[in-house]
Order: sequence, then structure tokens, then C-alpha cells
Amino acid sequence: MTVAEKPISAIIGRRISTGDGVYMIANRYRKGVRLDTHLHRQAQLVYAAEGTMQVTTPKGRWLVPPDRAVWVPALLEHSIDVLADIEMRTLYFDLAWLARQDRSQDFDAEYVVRVSRLLHETILALFDGRNDAERTEVLVRLALLELHEAEDSATFIPLPHEPRCRRAADIVLGDPTGSHEIETLARAVGTSARTLSRLFASETQLSFKSWCQRARIAAAIEKLSMEANVSVKQLASDLGYASVPAFSHAFRQVTGKTPTEFAGKE
Repeated sequence: MTVAEKPISAIIGRRISTGDGVYMIANRYRKGVRLDTHLHRQAQLVYAAEGTMQVTTPKGRWLVPPDRAVWVPALLEHSIDVLADIEMRTLYFDLAWLARQDRSQDFDAEYVVRVSRLLHETILALFDGRNDAERTEVLVRLALLELHEAEDSATFIPLPHEPRCRRAADIVLGDPTGSHEIETLARAVGTSARTLSRLFASETQLSFKSWCQRARIAAAIEKLSMEANVSVKQLASDLGYASVPAFSHAFRQVTGKTPTEFAGKE
């Protein structure tokens, strides 16, 4: 499959250029929009100031609620699914500009960061309309410094590449709220439970049980982002947890917050 390159000039939105290899684009996307697989010559920091999106790369799926942002290296194919209306703020960086920065090697792989209050305000300040080159340069460098301190893989679902393991993962992702026994999945994909368990560990660096929990919590986050009135009790039941405390504990293990904290109801 040929992946299309999307030049910055083709992106619709409010565009700001610093004139020094950094570009900024503000976009608004409605729930349900999908930006099909593409790549850019520039690296980018993608942040939804409001709303939730999912970024998919060959490595896996990165769930990006409003308190996360995702770093996408140059020439990395990726797609974006909008799970709830988003106000997207994206910073693009020419490779020559990045190469001049300290710790530039840290930008070679994709990752999600937890957005601190400082990083949030820094990104918003870059889009506030003030035409001050010196201020913009300071803010951009501050944003990159904050990235080093905030890497967080809690909302990442690694995707295996081995065919049997990938088929099993796709079955779970097709119904993350279901009760998936590894023995049943193994038979479905033509292998043994022992082999499938080993494959999940080697391909995703997570046990099968932990990987399934990550998938269930991602489904919970998606539902919380899309349904404002969903109850935690109903959500716990839908996801197969025996009780709300059990669900809240699992949710906190993955995200660092309880479901109600995540949804902004506390």
C-alpha cells in the first residue's frame, strides 16, 4: 500500500509560520472524522485542546484525550480518528530545525505525553495571535522541554505484527467489552494458548491479561469522551467488571485517574 504524503500547504486550517522551520496549524474536527493514513516531511506535536482522538501508527494505537498529546516523527505513516469534537493544535518541525536542538535523538520515535498545565498554556499561547517572534521562539523551546518530562504510555495499545497474534488482537479490539479467554482465542487463530501468551509478551511487552485490560480501558475512555451522561456503574458493567471499585482501580492503573476524575465530574 502506498501511503500519501500530506504537505503542510494542503492542510486546511489557521496557519502560523515562525519563519524558522516551525509551523503551527489550528483545526476543528467533528466527531467521526477520520484522517486516513498519511505522512509528513515534518515531525509534529498533535494536541487536542478539547475533545478526544485516536492516532494509529504501525506500532499501535494511541488514545489521546485532552490531557495528552502525541509526538509523530517525520515520515511516519499515521491516521487520526476523531472520537469526540476536537480543537486540534498542531506544531510542525522541519528536520533541519530539530537537528539543531539538544537531545534531538529523543524525537525519532512516536510517543504520547501527559500534558501538564504549563505545556497546555504554552501551546495555547502559541496560537493567541500575538505576532512576537522572540516570544514564539521561547514558547516553542519551552514546549519541547516539557515533552522530555512528560512521556506517558498509559493510553497506548501496542499492536502485534505476528499474524496469529494480530488476528487475536483484532478479535479483542472488535469487542473489547467481551470476556476473551486466551484458550478460545488461540483455537480461533490456530495456535496454542501457551504460544499465544508468549507471542503477546514478545510482540507487545504486555501480558495477554494486561493487554486486554488496556483495550478495555481504552474503550471506556472512548465512551466517556463520546457520551457525557454515561454512568460509571453502567460502564463498569458493560466492560465486565464485577464492581465499580474494581473498574475504578483498573482505570486508575492505566490512566492515573478514576473514571469520574477523567470525565471531569469531580
